[in-house]
Amino acid sequence: MSVVRALLAAALVATALTLLPASGAVADNAPIEDYAPYEPPTRCAPHDRTGTRLVARWTVRRFGGGFGGISRACGATPSEHAEGRAFDWAVDVRSRADRRRVRRLLAALFAPDAAGNPAALARRMGVMYVIWDDTSWASWRRFAPAPYLSTGCPTRRECSRTLRHRDHVHISLTRAASRGKLSWYAGRVGR
Repeated sequence: MSVVRALLAAALVATALTLLPASGAVADNAPIEDYAPYEPPTRCAPHDRTGTRLVARWTVRRFGGGFGGISRACGATPSEHAEGRAFDWAVDVRSRADRRRVRRLLAALFAPDAAGNPAALARRMGVMYVIWDDTSWASWRRFAPAPYLSTGCPTRRECSRTLRHRDHVHISLTRAASRGKLSWYAGRVGR
């Protein structure tokens, strides 16, 4: 395990239970969504979705960093960005302040709620996976960290900072989440 991942894991454990609830948090007794399955991108519809915009705004307002964008033009390979359901949060692994921001976000996403539901915020938001600094946290693995290497990279050494997600955090959402149809979005999205 790299030093960065070891420090990140320690910080997550140390801060997970001490975080304040999110503004407008869902009542702890509301039914919680299960871990999201992987929903591969299947079409080209490059416009920002309501739920994705809400998660992006919430992240930047609560933790700082920059808005790295949601939608991207369609390419040869389908992506959640081309469906408007992925957000890039502009933070840099070389910045101590940004590393702290990311640790706080991950701790908030993966912390249990008052009822003991693990990864409560991530599940209520419909997060499928997060990628940052050569590591991914996927819902289908119950958000356990795992090494990440982009399919566009032969090796880490031959890979750009962007493809290694060292200059941004990538957050992908389910289709329902991108439309704001899960519990975290209640009261935030007009029905």
